[in-house]
Amino acid sequence: MAKPEMNVIVVGGDGDGTAIGGNHFIHACRRNIDMTYIIMNNNIYGMTGGQFSPCTPTGAKASTTPYGNPDPAFDIAKLAIGAGATFVARGTAYHATQIDKLIAEAVQHKGFSVVEILDDCPTTYGRRNKFKSVIEMMNRLKDIAVPVKAAEKMTPEQLQGKILTGVLYKEEKPEYTTEYAKVIDRAKGGK
Repeated sequence: MAKPEMNVIVVGGDGDGTAIGGNHFIHACRRNIDMTYIIMNNNIYGMTGGQFSPCTPTGAKASTTPYGNPDPAFDIAKLAIGAGATFVARGTAYHATQIDKLIAEAVQHKGFSVVEILDDCPTTYGRRNKFKSVIEMMNRLKDIAVPVKAAEKMTPEQLQGKILTGVLYKEEKPEYTTEYAKVIDRAKGGK
């Protein structure tokens, strides 16, 4: 707010982005503040004990759900779009070169940009959910990822169990600090 000319990039995880910081995330989307939020979604609180997060798939195990998570998982991209983000993209750790491009495009976008990166946690998520190796988890990401353009040619049946990747949503809309500056100007007697 104090230096709107700066490029602000925030990096977080699915837990702090959609649970602990969920309201901050929703209102940053709603306000369309010019910043880029990179959310690494590993489906769990991977660094604080392996608790389930709002993105843990239903039935998946975590330290706090050893018999399976009963909750439905958030779709971060849909949450961001529904809350008002004007740029939303998703990539996977398997598709690293795509992530570079998505982040570059997000930073150039004027408004609130969200880049979700699916990056399974092999230690606290993988072990509890019986993945044999990091390679198996990376291959799963490769197999479920479908680029937006390819998805346009697929049937709903073909898309079952798949995750769309690429730029999922983009809209030009007034940016918050620009609009806020207008309010300040009016308060000072301007028009």
